[in-house]
Amino acid sequence: MKYEDGTWRLFGEGGAPSSPRKLPPGPPWRRFGQQSRPRAPYVIRPEDVDVVNTALHLRRPLLVTGFPGVGKSSLAHEIARQLGLGDLLVWPVNSRSTLSDALYRYDAVARLRDAALAVGGQARDGDTKGFPDSAPSATAAPAVEEYITLGPLGTALAAEPGKPRVLLIDELDKSDLDLPNDLLVVFEDGAFEIPELSRQATSDDTTADVALADGPRALAPADGSSAEAGAAASRNRGTVVGGWVTCAEFPVIVITSNGERDFPPAFLRRCVTLNLGDPTREELQEIIEAHFSASLAAEDIPQRELDELVKRFRTGPRAATDQLLNAVHLRLSGVPLDDNILRSVLMPLDGTEADGLPRSTIDLPPPAPGRLT
Repeated sequence: MKYEDGTWRLFGEGGAPSSPRKLPPGPPWRRFGQQSRPRAPYVIRPEDVDVVNTALHLRRPLLVTGFPGVGKSSLAHEIARQLGLGDLLVWPVNSRSTLSDALYRYDAVARLRDAALAVGGQARDGDTKGFPDSAPSATAAPAVEEYITLGPLGTALAAEPGKPRVLLIDELDKSDLDLPNDLLVVFEDGAFEIPELSRQATSDDTTADVALADGPRALAPADGSSAEAGAAASRNRGTVVGGWVTCAEFPVIVITSNGERDFPPAFLRRCVTLNLGDPTREELQEIIEAHFSASLAAEDIPQRELDELVKRFRTGPRAATDQLLNAVHLRLSGVPLDDNILRSVLMPLDGTEADGLPRSTIDLPPPAPGRLT
């Protein structure tokens, strides 16, 4: 797409159009729904491939570190794709995340509401026999397992034998200090208890059918029959025995960290660590080709312009690889890349300004005499 001077601007004319303006397509990785594209091939060094395979053989979590945007999370997607292990399970971690969030969720409020509605319906129908003082039947209370959903880690541990899942624990360094140690017990035991189910289990063999983190997936008529839809829904439920989830196939776990904090030695020794370095010039060219092969073939973009972009990215203040891809997408879309746009797109992430100098801080003036502070 080629733009004349200024015509690439969608905003800034001031007036309101009579109908909504059509936006140009975003980068391939920023398209959703029916416009979404398959993920681009993942560029990885041979020595890093060996570390990934080491973790797979040891059945240990893979702890991936590196600068933001270097491809840590994308590596988990690529592992799931190359091993054919289905959709990636993702647990995005923040400062409020707890182990129970990842294991399971029990919606007690919904169960109480449904029980109250059922009791009201029985009372209207006169079904109160068998209880003193005409109390409603206890069968009105819905089964506990209908209100339990396994979290991402719980779903990964509940995988069927021979069908392990891939779990991404994203940005664990943002967690509470205790969370890495809390994970150790589950990683070592490969099991956890659901007290709401174990309390009502009559024996160690009592089973309960619970929902998995994937959730039921409805199939469109063109995709399959109602029987196939039912089978898909059943595949998104797991069986809990005796109130315990015990893994028959330890999952492939990828943990990412941006290096905002250190992890305790007890946690580190149970992981295989992979540090993804910044891509070289040749690797950046390969990444650009992987994402824009069709556009590069269709557009007459001189190679020297792409080389200049890569050089500016590598020699300037530190930025993420996807920021470079944003700049390439703009250039392929016909947007003129002046210094103002490049500074905004290649915003440094290492605490410096675009000129390489430390970012300035705002010094507030001292309070006036007699004023409260």
